[in-house]
Amino acid sequence: MCSDRNKDAKRPRRATAQTVADLAGVSRSAVSRAFTPGAYVDSEKRRRILKIAADTGYQPNALAAGLKAGQSNLVAVFVGNMRSPYDSAFVGELAQALSGLKKWPILIDRTGANTDQALRELLRYPLDALILRGGSMSEEIVDRCARFGIPMISSGRPVQGPRVDNVCCRNADGMTMITDLLISRGRRRFGFLSGPEEFYSSSRRRAGVLQALDRAGLDLVAEHPTDYSVDSGYGAARSLLSRASLDALVCANDATAIGALSAARDLSLNVPGDLAIVGFDDIAMAKWPTFRLTTVRNPIDAAVDAIIALLERRLVDPGRPEESIFLDPSVIERETH
Repeated sequence: MCSDRNKDAKRPRRATAQTVADLAGVSRSAVSRAFTPGAYVDSEKRRRILKIAADTGYQPNALAAGLKAGQSNLVAVFVGNMRSPYDSAFVGELAQALSGLKKWPILIDRTGANTDQALRELLRYPLDALILRGGSMSEEIVDRCARFGIPMISSGRPVQGPRVDNVCCRNADGMTMITDLLISRGRRRFGFLSGPEEFYSSSRRRAGVLQALDRAGLDLVAEHPTDYSVDSGYGAARSLLSRASLDALVCANDATAIGALSAARDLSLNVPGDLAIVGFDDIAMAKWPTFRLTTVRNPIDAAVDAIIALLERRLVDPGRPEESIFLDPSVIERETH
């Protein structure tokens, strides 16, 4: 049986700058200069250093270089619900944009780990900034993140705090617009599938529905909570439609609406003849021929552009006043209304 020491001896070690310097017969500073654009080093010496680096697999430590320049280039992205198709698409586009900015995202999915442990782990890294998907996260967690003292951008839920910038969709306006559309098409008996009560997006979207109904002199006939998933949308819709006569079902997000569409079909309801069903977000599945869901677009590209702009401005001027950017939603008419 091999000892731990023998195992360590067999394990390949990562080449360092000193390894390259020793093999090339140069100083460690010469190795550093060889990898620094514009720094002077004899051309033959540079060629020898780079060849040995390639042969040994040496790469300069980007994190150490960044810290010397005052930035780590690490950005934590704390996500509320990676099971959500919208959050998954959002994070994918955000990660690509951060990489284009030469910032490297550390992704933390709150649903996959203990929240307290995840927050503690964040502080172990010398972060340039923290980006928070706050729309699908409880207010308590958002507030705790804001107290870290790290420059933060909250996406989805406005947060007040020093060096905290915000990007948020006008959720209530979007729901008011799509509810107004249904009212204009003659719908009068409305149901609502809400999201988790503690989510900012859910409460604002519900407020938008109620505002439009109140303005039209209508009441909400019935509502049922969901966890923003397809499965919960299906179950909630079946429960709601079994006890209430509705001609319109407004859903707090697209995943819920897609579940509701399946429930309506299983109950032999014609959509949109018997029942209009609409969602919010405009995820990729919403446009699939199977669904063709009428919904509200919560623009990911505009949100990511705004986050990157705020991040760049905050890194250039850490003491600048806090800024909030509110994005306008738009109604996307398809075939379910």
